[in-house]
Amino acid sequence: MQATDLDARASAPARTLARSDYKTLGLAALGGALEFYDFIIFVFFAPAIGQLFFPAAIPDWLRQLQTFGIFAAGYLARPLGGIVMAHFGDLLGRKRMFTLSVLLMALPTLAMGCLPTYATIGALAPVLLLALRVLQGAAVGGEVPGAWVFVSEHVPRRHTGYACGTLTAGLTFGILLGSLIAAAVNHRFAPTEIASYAWRIPFLIGGVFGLFSVYLRRWLHETPVFAEMQARKSLADEIPLKAVLRDHGRAVIVSMLLTWMLSAAIVVVILMTPPLLQKQFHLDATTSLLANCVATVFLTIGCISAGALADRFGARRVLSIGGIALAISYYTLFRQMSVDSSMLMPLYAVAGLLVGTIGAVPFVLVNAFPPVVRFSGISFSYNVAYAVFGGLTPIVVALLMKSQPLAPTYYVAAICVLGALTTLFFKDPVRGD
Repeated sequence: MQATDLDARASAPARTLARSDYKTLGLAALGGALEFYDFIIFVFFAPAIGQLFFPAAIPDWLRQLQTFGIFAAGYLARPLGGIVMAHFGDLLGRKRMFTLSVLLMALPTLAMGCLPTYATIGALAPVLLLALRVLQGAAVGGEVPGAWVFVSEHVPRRHTGYACGTLTAGLTFGILLGSLIAAAVNHRFAPTEIASYAWRIPFLIGGVFGLFSVYLRRWLHETPVFAEMQARKSLADEIPLKAVLRDHGRAVIVSMLLTWMLSAAIVVVILMTPPLLQKQFHLDATTSLLANCVATVFLTIGCISAGALADRFGARRVLSIGGIALAISYYTLFRQMSVDSSMLMPLYAVAGLLVGTIGAVPFVLVNAFPPVVRFSGISFSYNVAYAVFGGLTPIVVALLMKSQPLAPTYYVAAICVLGALTTLFFKDPVRGD
């Protein structure tokens, strides 16, 4: 499985990354970090949001369920938003959709920070919150695949892995930024102040920075690949997604399976592990969250490293070796924690670094589809798979833990093995520019 590029880079003399390439990578990664921050900041203030946007008389479990239901709605909206934006990205241009995705994230986030609560407008409050969350989901559904396509079509082909890994590192840095901002707000303000007004601060910050990212992306240029297709009049002459499903079924399946590996690594190892450590090994929240921050820092480093290694050695080796190493390191973390918690920081840091193996996944995805339907192919495969597998993973792990305390490690190991097997069904592109 290997797509054929139509761009002039294939025959152009080999070149190194230029200053303009680093500028493009920097602006794209910054925008992606801020957009992911906007998308996940909701979960850090879910308790306060639940108290403010639902009736005080309902049971706590129902309030929590409704709050996280609204959070989950963002994930469910990702496929639709991503497919629609990718459709126009393949027909009208990468840059337009790349900029629109940030705007569609910034405005709802800013609006969330100004939204009246249930005490002010009643049942309309959670309805508006849900609508804004759906817009956020649609935006991030277009941002992630759009960003991978954008940077991969700007840089020399032999640096595609590095570009995609750097962009993915920017997205994961958004998670770290959200955690740090949430920690700062909780440290600076008392619980009553957070419930009164301080919960709005992270949303307002995210909205303002998002609008700033829209401004910065004005300086980006359309990708050479899309400009070449426009000049040749070789854009899709039918609905791009139709061509993807008809002609690129194998690429879709491979992309979905690797996205499953990506979602398992992020959801379980990064997002679920802190509460699991608190519940299973009775660690305090401060220690587990600090360890999580360290792991996320190493994750960003790992993403860039994995992308660069994919350029040099191929994604098949990086994903198979890195995936198996991740499974071993995560299992070691849990086994050691059952005996002694003093090794938490270094072991979680190693696991976080190896989660960075996912930085090689977009390298495979951008090479799996030809340029004419690349945006649509990646967007459909990635967003549908992430909505299904990312949404089901916490439920599956929680159910398995009822009978097996090490279920999270077994789940990650099983999906990493599946990812390693999936590498047998694609070929790395021939090295060159």
